Amino acid sequence: MHIPEYSQIVSPLYLVIRNKNNFHWGPEQQQAFAQIKQEIAHAVALGPLRTGPDVKNVLYSAAENNSPSWSLWQKVPGETRGRPLGFWRRSYSGSEANYTPTEKEILAAYEGVQAASEVIGTEAQLLLAP
Repeated sequence: MHIPEYSQIVSPLYLVIRNKNNFHWGPEQQQAFAQIKQEIAHAVALGPLRTGPDVKNVLYSAAENNSPSWSLWQKVPGETRGRPLGFWRRSYSGSEANYTPTEKEILAAYEGVQAASEVIGTEAQLLLAP
């Protein structure tokens, strides 16, 4: 299952379980606990890989300030939303943080295609223009 912004939602909970902090359950922790319970109850479960001529694979990619991310979804006729097959995100490493916004978008798309090809069992090919 995937919960967007999971780490931000639960961060107040980590504050009370760290060894160096005294345990104090306050309103911020209660609100975080209630929100994560709600998110879990409504989270979309990752779907099984489906095959067939009517199955449409959709890859979304994004380049944010600190990380590229991508998600792979499958849709069949009659579904409005589709089912997620996976979500990926990582931090930029080394010089990647200095890439232009366009270069970051290209990196996110490229890595998204690489990850998606592993999930759906196809071979990704990079085509370079002269």
